[in-house]
Amino acid sequence: MRTQIGIIGAGPAGLMLSHLLHLQGIETIVIEKRSREEIESTIRAGVLEQGTVDLLNASGVGERMMKEGDIHQGIELQFKGKRHRINMQELTNGKKVTVYAQHEVIKDLVGARLQAGGKIIFNAEHVSLHDIDTGEPKIRFRKEGMNYEVACDFIAGCDGFHGPSRQAIPKILRNEKQKVYPFGWLGILTQTPPVNPELIYTNHERGFALISTRSPEVQRHYLQVDPNDDLKNWSGDRIWTELHARVDSEDGFKVKEGPIIQKNIVAMRSFVCETMQYGRLFIAGDAAHIVPPTGAKGLNLAISDVYVLSNGLVQFYQSGKKEILCRYSEICLRRIWKAQRFSNWMTTILHRDVNHSSYEYQVQLAELDYVTSSNAASTSLAENYVGLPLEIPDNNSIIFSESLLV
Repeated sequence: MRTQIGIIGAGPAGLMLSHLLHLQGIETIVIEKRSREEIESTIRAGVLEQGTVDLLNASGVGERMMKEGDIHQGIELQFKGKRHRINMQELTNGKKVTVYAQHEVIKDLVGARLQAGGKIIFNAEHVSLHDIDTGEPKIRFRKEGMNYEVACDFIAGCDGFHGPSRQAIPKILRNEKQKVYPFGWLGILTQTPPVNPELIYTNHERGFALISTRSPEVQRHYLQVDPNDDLKNWSGDRIWTELHARVDSEDGFKVKEGPIIQKNIVAMRSFVCETMQYGRLFIAGDAAHIVPPTGAKGLNLAISDVYVLSNGLVQFYQSGKKEILCRYSEICLRRIWKAQRFSNWMTTILHRDVNHSSYEYQVQLAELDYVTSSNAASTSLAENYVGLPLEIPDNNSIIFSESLLV
């Protein structure tokens, strides 16, 4: 097989890149190890920044999102038993976020690619990269007992943290940085109506809690727990008792209980591979960086990565210039590190660290008091939460320049 861009991974990054390139007449093949059913049913949260929403709409895949997504104009921070609202729309000249689950974004993108005749190869096994430092890199994989090879001009590694793409970059050249947090999140899906119109982020002496939304019938909530804890230790009664203790507030607000249909524990970490390109390989999304979910940046960073990459590839095929491609890592990392900073800050001020003294806990509370009482501090939080602009230098943006940019 032969294509212009070989894309490994059918997550939001890989599918969006394929979609954007298709709109510019550039051929792609997407190679995914899982089945279509699996990627479309794996439930993951989705808080979409204004720029992500704008890009999905501008590229023609936002119709269902606009009908079914839940637009939030603010968030609430709770501490000392009281809630404080951050009016993001007011503080950012009208910008908002849209709560629309990641698997729903994937459904929309898969549908758009298949309707347009795009090639997505599901259930690919033993995916490997070859000759990435030459002018014709290759992707090899096995499916249904047959071996295949895709020759291409460039490879986009959008295959997540554990995929083969980042590992294909020589280890000695990979500049990686990581932080592991001493806590995790117990997440539940519960069959209840929405608890609150907007997300509630809670700092409590017993630990962090987040009240989120998913749909009119199903909600997503989180509790800070030991990342090594066993789900068997968390009965439904214990989960609801802990959510009530951390979130029920002095004004009479109480969490609504319902059947728990899913629960899991995830560890928290931050990770950046600053080497996002090597030869004809470019990595994007979780292959290049991980953020703790507190700041709601993971999917949005994946979309901004492939927005830069798509602009670089379009520039290359239209004019032969490589300016954006050569600066891909540099351009992306400016936004990535700002998102890492914000995610780390949100995580630090909202979670209880077992190593913290009573002094450090009071500093946390003072920070939250300052954020919710200072217009400047509230504006900073709001600007970061709705999404900082993406800066492609020297006016080199080619496609959908009104989205994501300064």
